[in-house]
Amino acid sequence: MYEHSSTHPADTTSPADRTAPMTRHPQSPFRRTVWRTALPAVAAAGISVAGFTGFAHGSDVGGATTGGHSATATELSHDSSARTVRAAGNGSVRQAAAGDFPTWGTRWVVHATADAGSPAVGMINKTAPGQDRITADYQVDTGRKVCEGSSCSTFMAHLTGPVSGFLSVVAVDIPQDRLPGVPVQGGGGQPQPQPGGSREEMLNRAATWLTANNGAQVPYSQAKVWKDGYRQDCSGYVSMALGLPTPGTNTVGLATNRDITRPLSVDELKPGDLLIDASGDNNTRHVVIFEKWNNDAHSSYTAYEQRGDHGTDHRTLTYGLPGGDAEFKPYRPVKFGD
Repeated sequence: MYEHSSTHPADTTSPADRTAPMTRHPQSPFRRTVWRTALPAVAAAGISVAGFTGFAHGSDVGGATTGGHSATATELSHDSSARTVRAAGNGSVRQAAAGDFPTWGTRWVVHATADAGSPAVGMINKTAPGQDRITADYQVDTGRKVCEGSSCSTFMAHLTGPVSGFLSVVAVDIPQDRLPGVPVQGGGGQPQPQPGGSREEMLNRAATWLTANNGAQVPYSQAKVWKDGYRQDCSGYVSMALGLPTPGTNTVGLATNRDITRPLSVDELKPGDLLIDASGDNNTRHVVIFEKWNNDAHSSYTAYEQRGDHGTDHRTLTYGLPGGDAEFKPYRPVKFGD
């Protein structure tokens, strides 16, 4: 097989394993029952779910530490007249801040806007699972589902600490798909970009994967999805840049679905257009994002791609040009409107 200067497959029709690199520890039936029966009563009493950290995803009550935090680390005070969290072992009591929540997993990216493809502005849980708690003043329903293992959410929380920015609610260690008690801000709030709505937005989104992995490129995989919910192969990457539904369509779909692209000539290529090799199988298919011509002779161009044995890349290519790989054909995303 070949993958255009790579030793890993270029594309996949359907992912064999959509589980992302991190594993979320499942809740026990006991904890699920506690959440389902206790939350209504808690809400009625005006108690924030933040106080229930003792029942968050970790071990059962009284069990060993799992999932990055101990189930015996905190316990809920039975005094319903005030929201308090009692630290086990020292008997001290602290007031739980409104909109304060535990997290799980490691290296969650905090984004500049409520768009998982927007530039990174920080990170939580850099070195240990669940080491950071977050505070949020509102959340946005983006309408785009992000999944990590079996947990999914369309909501992005606006963090006020420990980093300012937007974080997928999937990173928050609660059973809901949104933050309880935190206002939802819609179209009347901070304006949100439409993912992939313009050529510039598409290229900006493509560039985010060059550093999304804690400053490094997102690794290549046909079987895994990144934290934004997109498959980590070439077509998943292009789907992310275009703002298509997660986990992304495959290379054949990008080339043949006229709701997504249309054919054009090489001379018509503009920033954000695609060059696609849709022939063969998942060991040969590939797609790259055209950025710009490198010279007036149009003998090479700069492109973004997600390639095997490397991951996200931004480099000079000749696919589809005279003297290059002739299997590649140019296509234009129809959402650009030209």
